[in-house]
Amino acid sequence: MIWLILGVLLWSGAHWFKRIAPAQRAAMGNGGKGAVAAAIAVGILLMVIGYRSMDYIHVYAPPTWGVHLTNLLMLAAVALLGAGHSRSRLRGRLRHPMLTGVILWSLSHLLVNGHLAAVILFGGLGLWAIVSIVVINRAEPAPARWHGGSLAGDVRLLIITLVLYAAIAGIHIWLGVWPFPGR
Repeated sequence: MIWLILGVLLWSGAHWFKRIAPAQRAAMGNGGKGAVAAAIAVGILLMVIGYRSMDYIHVYAPPTWGVHLTNLLMLAAVALLGAGHSRSRLRGRLRHPMLTGVILWSLSHLLVNGHLAAVILFGGLGLWAIVSIVVINRAEPAPARWHGGSLAGDVRLLIITLVLYAAIAGIHIWLGVWPFPGR
């Protein structure tokens, strides 16, 4: 359990580093990007090791309908994660599309996983995203809104979302986790 918790904390701390310690981050210059990226990568590694090695500890029983809603939420989460860097019209409509995508991803996984490792991982990253939105909104109350986007950008985002969703489902199946109802 400790590896999982450390991974979530390292992920969060690395992402918040420039807001927690802006002078230290600025003093690192461009080299700081590599250090932050390395910390995030180590955080991900610790989360994977911690999640996979934790014993099953039951916390709650997920609802039977959760799989259906999870798949729908995951499509939206993948689209939102991509919208942050897309040329779609959706990008300009939401202030934090990527963080909102992480929140949906987190909630969708909590709908189908009722064990302690899932609560720590998905709940922890969902909490990180919520806190990040609050911190960013306080630091930058009125950012410049992105203008642009087109129907072509929307179509590209949709195609990329569907391809990535299929790839994510394939990885889940490869790992032995069937992500669809009826099995």
